[in-house]
Amino acid sequence: MKITAKKIIIDFFGVSVGTLLVALSLDLFLAPNKIAPGGVSGLAVVLQHLFGWPIGAVTLAINIPLFIISTKALGTGFGAKTLYSTILLGVSIDALAFLKPLTHDTILAAVYGGIIMGVGIGIVIKYGATTGGTDMAAMTLHKYIHFLSVGRILLIIDFVIITLAGIVFSPELALYALATEFISIKVIDLIQEGSGDERIAIIISDRYEEISKSILEEMERGVTELKGRGGYSKKDKNVLLCVVTRREVTTLRSLVKRIDPNAFMILSTAHEVLGEGFKNM
Repeated sequence: MKITAKKIIIDFFGVSVGTLLVALSLDLFLAPNKIAPGGVSGLAVVLQHLFGWPIGAVTLAINIPLFIISTKALGTGFGAKTLYSTILLGVSIDALAFLKPLTHDTILAAVYGGIIMGVGIGIVIKYGATTGGTDMAAMTLHKYIHFLSVGRILLIIDFVIITLAGIVFSPELALYALATEFISIKVIDLIQEGSGDERIAIIISDRYEEISKSILEEMERGVTELKGRGGYSKKDKNVLLCVVTRREVTTLRSLVKRIDPNAFMILSTAHEVLGEGFKNM
């Protein structure tokens, strides 16, 4: 696929916005309240407290060598956008350090710091980059420690950093850091996978034609007919598949019940639905 100049500009703009949000989460909420979430930025918060070193400079001093080592070990797959995000993060953390923290309430700092950091990282990932840090370290270590997955290595690294923060600051602040990490991960997932507002409906009924027609005409939603076979009865069945919004679930349930009270229906959450009637692809 040809990558246009417009797409490159949009990608770098998105990465810039996301990276700046991560920097703001540290400067406005986390660092002033001694909350050190996992990752290189969390380690930098601890080192700043111990030695007075600027967080951004420490982040750069760790991330740039990590980027070089990871590129040599894993190839150039990390790309220019990740290098750009890594440098921008380190520079912007220190450049924005003059801003006054928005709160000194530790709970508020942990919650809103986690939300803003999650939004920032989520945007960066959405535009095809990472902010560097322990992601690169985990992928590099996984190449040599095959029995541990990248996810588990990340958990171990983050656990070590948060434990260190607990020793340097206090166990209570380490617990706040864990809460920040949890919130951040959930927000990243939300941005990557969508809010889950849509529902997938699988309907099995002998009166599938009537149900299908009613969904098409009354709800103006598309329906797909699938061929199924009963595991016990061995009888062929027509299975209906459709996607509706959360607000339409009650309407669909009433519609199916009206036509066939004996119908079998499964409802599950779709993280994201792309296509006509929903989000653009």
